[in-house]
Amino acid sequence: MKIHEYQAKGLFARFDIPIPRGEVTTTPEATVQAVSNLGGCAVIKAQVHAGARGKGGGTKVVQSPEEAREFATGLLSTNLVTPQTDSHGLPVSRLLVEELVDISREHYMAITVDRTRCTPVVLVSRFGGIDIEEVASFDPTAIHVEPIDPVLGFLPYQARRLAALLDLERETAATAAQIMSGLYQLFVQQDCSLVEINPLVLTASGQLIAVDAKADFDDDALFRHPGILDLADRSQENGLEAAAAALDVAYVKLDGNVGCLVNGAGLAMATLDMISTVGASPANFLDVGGGASAEKVAGAVGIILSDPDVDRMLVNIFGGILRCDMAARGIIQSYRETGSTLPFVIRMLGTNVEEGKTILRESGLKVTFAETMSEAVKAISEVS
Repeated sequence: MKIHEYQAKGLFARFDIPIPRGEVTTTPEATVQAVSNLGGCAVIKAQVHAGARGKGGGTKVVQSPEEAREFATGLLSTNLVTPQTDSHGLPVSRLLVEELVDISREHYMAITVDRTRCTPVVLVSRFGGIDIEEVASFDPTAIHVEPIDPVLGFLPYQARRLAALLDLERETAATAAQIMSGLYQLFVQQDCSLVEINPLVLTASGQLIAVDAKADFDDDALFRHPGILDLADRSQENGLEAAAAALDVAYVKLDGNVGCLVNGAGLAMATLDMISTVGASPANFLDVGGGASAEKVAGAVGIILSDPDVDRMLVNIFGGILRCDMAARGIIQSYRETGSTLPFVIRMLGTNVEEGKTILRESGLKVTFAETMSEAVKAISEVS
């Protein structure tokens, strides 16, 4: 789960990580007042769940309240398109207005999970303020990685070593070590998958300030953090993905036109790969789960059918706990509720497979049966 920058900074403050003074606004008038409160000059940043906001015109340093009004009026209630969004962008309903910081140097600092090492890692670099991917491309040695033993935790000597690599003065290096320790406490206590400061600014007076903040959370741990769950902004999510999350269905929107209903993540991935081999393009990843009910199947099919990009559907079911007849009833229920006439190809194996096929044959739906995955993807490439 993602949260906004201003929310991440609220968490940072709780863990004694220094942040700039600022206010969140939702109207041009409030933005003008916030800029005035900060002395008439400020930086204004659109609050969306995407990076590279500056490249999309979502951030600006303003030198007067009037300039702030003009910028806020042109940005609020619009969609911001950045290199990290799709062509539709994300809606802007909040702005973060912050004091200007006298920047001397910019650094990068983050904690995430290294899937290879199976441990958290701290990342630091003397090159902050730009995409970390760009840093890695022009000088991989500029990014320093420190694995953390999950049992021992983040030890003081590790923080001091990383702070030294940032080439800071002694007192400032001690502050950097404290910031890293605070980040790690936030990362562990709130079950984060990523915490990031980019940039961590060294001011002309020698202070370190997190002028940007990012925090992502492990979805599977949110039940332990109702306060974090309250920070979710559903307007920033793909509508179909949000509907699937409410249904407790694993769904990811893709760019193709073939809707995919599958039970089992591995089978779903294999299905997507097979569709691609015949020149077709999947519209989604969807794992309805092994223990789904007919109602849950109907809901999942409804999500697929509501995608305007979908013009056909491939169903690949291996019946176990989810019996084939139950899946068939769910599919029919959804088609009848939505009034859809889209054709679909179905491959069914497992428990009650003949009952499921009989139910579908008698439904009157435009269905094509296949026995193997190869047959199924060939049929979906030809069906219309």
